[in-house]
Amino acid sequence: MQEKPKITVARSRRPDSSIKGFAFSHLDLPDSKNGLGSFRSSAWEEFTHQPFPSSSMEAWRRTDLRFFPSAEFGLPKENATHDLSPVPDELLKPLIGDRHAGQITLLPGSSHIELDQEVRRKGVIFTDLVTAEREHGDLLKSLIGTIVRPGDGKFAALASAMANSGIFLYVPKGLNLEWPLHSLMWGPGGNLAYFSHIVIFVADGASITYIHESASPDESQPSMHAGIVSIHVGQEARFRFVELQSWGRHIWNFSHERAQVNRGGNLDWIFGAVGSKLTKNFSDLDLVGEGALGRMSGFYFTDGNQHLDHDTQQNHLAPNTTSDLLFKGALKGKSRSVWQGMIYVAPGAQKTDGYQANRNLVLDDQARADSIPGLEILADDVRCTHGATVGKLEQEPLFYLKSRGIPQREAEKLVVEGFFDPIMQRIPLDGVRERFQKAIHVKLSDE
Repeated sequence: MQEKPKITVARSRRPDSSIKGFAFSHLDLPDSKNGLGSFRSSAWEEFTHQPFPSSSMEAWRRTDLRFFPSAEFGLPKENATHDLSPVPDELLKPLIGDRHAGQITLLPGSSHIELDQEVRRKGVIFTDLVTAEREHGDLLKSLIGTIVRPGDGKFAALASAMANSGIFLYVPKGLNLEWPLHSLMWGPGGNLAYFSHIVIFVADGASITYIHESASPDESQPSMHAGIVSIHVGQEARFRFVELQSWGRHIWNFSHERAQVNRGGNLDWIFGAVGSKLTKNFSDLDLVGEGALGRMSGFYFTDGNQHLDHDTQQNHLAPNTTSDLLFKGALKGKSRSVWQGMIYVAPGAQKTDGYQANRNLVLDDQARADSIPGLEILADDVRCTHGATVGKLEQEPLFYLKSRGIPQREAEKLVVEGFFDPIMQRIPLDGVRERFQKAIHVKLSDE
């Protein structure tokens, strides 16, 4: 597929004759220090040559952008947050334990950074993209664009060029950080374009938990977000990464994310998505070192006219690697979900153990779930399995609960909670589970 190849390869490009016009240009590229200007300029050049996604591309065949109002979006002005809706206090509360080791709030045109002094003394860099460019320019320059590349897609190139908001996380070798790090990207307002770039480097032997959330209130006018997440997990390192997507229902959301796990490394990657008008997310897991392990756990719940499209890739590029993916979603109203996944096993990647499953619960007749698993295996000593299901509420457990005096609505809630229980059991973080369970209750309560 042209938008997101299974592995990085050189490919020919053609000029884009169908680019939808944006209200900004190369003149709006962020001011850059320490050499990132050339990276952004080359990314913009890539953007101008990349074709705009259309249904003729396999990766975009089930996500229609014909009504994407690209010309309506402008860039937030500096300190624009003063005139927009403030961050709800509940989004800043710890989801693990009773405190954060550090917290960053990304706001329109500004940011707020907190980092425990002891954590700072241990060598952890946890800061926003503007500060990282100013204070750690050489290190950032050596890492940015090496995992998720501008050539990975139209919106990957656009975010690479335009992102002036984002996170740089660097965890030094051998450091075990007990308390989690947390960041929130808050995107209020209408007719705005938000761009983010998150660069994560977990050095050999390190261990850390990091939670990132993207959120906004519902607005009457459309806005968009295009983002990048790149993750390096070093040898024998352990990284737990939680992503929560609770954008307002007016947000068009596009993201390219890729994690590379080196020899003996362990990645636990947890997704939760309940917001946005439309989301197209590419999530790649590259197991590049022998013995690398990656687990991807996804939760989503749609209603109304929401459209969520998750494209996942598990790339086994070395021997004795293990991947385990489970995505579960429920749908109400006229909403639609798309999950398309691929397990790729490279030549020579013997003793691969790959698993992927997608389970969907359709709660209304007009909701729709598309589930497309896939395997591409180029080695002969592997164990790879996949599966997908789409179904409605089972009547037998409903009948059983109602026969015990439980009302219909409460019975349905219990069955839906039971459906999601396997994904909740994969999340060893009480606060994250509670957040997901609250989202289930809110969705089920909405008429």
